[in-house]
Amino acid sequence: MASEQGAVAGLWRNAGEARAIDARLAIAADGTTSVTDEAGTVLAWGAFQGTTVSDRIGSIARKVTFPGGGVFETSDNDGIDRIMAPHSRGPAGFIHQLERFRPRLIAFVLATVLLGAAIYRYAVPLLVEVAVAVTPPAVSTLMSKGALASLDQTVFEPSKLDAERQKALSDGFAQLVALTDAPEPERTAYTLNFRAGGPIGPNAFALPDGTVVLTDELVKLAGQDDELILGVLGHEIGHVDHKHSLRQLYRAAGVTALIMLIGGDIGSGTEDIMVQGAALLSLSHSRDAESDADKFSVALMHKAGRDPAAIARFFELLRDKLGDHAEGNFLSSHPATPERIAETRRYAREITGSN
Repeated sequence: MASEQGAVAGLWRNAGEARAIDARLAIAADGTTSVTDEAGTVLAWGAFQGTTVSDRIGSIARKVTFPGGGVFETSDNDGIDRIMAPHSRGPAGFIHQLERFRPRLIAFVLATVLLGAAIYRYAVPLLVEVAVAVTPPAVSTLMSKGALASLDQTVFEPSKLDAERQKALSDGFAQLVALTDAPEPERTAYTLNFRAGGPIGPNAFALPDGTVVLTDELVKLAGQDDELILGVLGHEIGHVDHKHSLRQLYRAAGVTALIMLIGGDIGSGTEDIMVQGAALLSLSHSRDAESDADKFSVALMHKAGRDPAAIARFFELLRDKLGDHAEGNFLSSHPATPERIAETRRYAREITGSN
């Protein structure tokens, strides 16, 4: 019989039996693998290549399974690695190697981060566009009603604007909607809602189904300049027309799902983004989306025979009355930057043919 390369102590279980007995595993120089009890009786015997050895993961006990189904188990991981070395079919275990060699672990983490970044950069936008394309109007309506109901319960109060002013603004809003290129069913879905904004102050925003909310504070800030207010409403109509709000909701839900998938909980966070008003208010449109909505407002106001530069006056109002001189956002959905003022005025001159 060939000489042994060493042995390790552990427990032996016959196939189909729960009872374990003390045993030793040995591997001879020619690869012959045997398990013996304390008295030296051979319990199992065979070629090492015919056995299955579990990967090394931390300090978890290793198992050597023989062709007949019997299993030798030991916590002596170093011993198993030592006697297996001359006959090993690979490293002790990929995960264990990462644990022992920290640079590899760092590389593994970096690869995970890069994968997540790639998903965010390429997969999420693609999936968002697919979701927007296949979303039926009923889903947009459900999402919007849920968000507005949530805001009414937590943020808004009923509008204190007088009925005459509301009607004038509603009529102007309806005129703008009628001039859009949206199909008739989509145009009829547009509604203008007045609310006291409370903590969100002077603002206006659009929900995916065409629900537009205008706060009393913005009307008060504008004074009697209804053209300015309609310019803002034209901007919000642009967000709906280009489906910016729906894209933002889906994108936020997609990023949340990615993060929570890693954390192990995907349901609650996505639901919050999709139906909770507080989550909706935390979203902001991209710079390109805001620029598109600005230009949409300019073109729509011009088409309606109104002041195409009205939206620029809104940004100037924020700058002059509320001190918004910075390049960053003042309102989450309406960053009033000097560039936007200049660009909307330039586009208004272009579309009217004036210098």
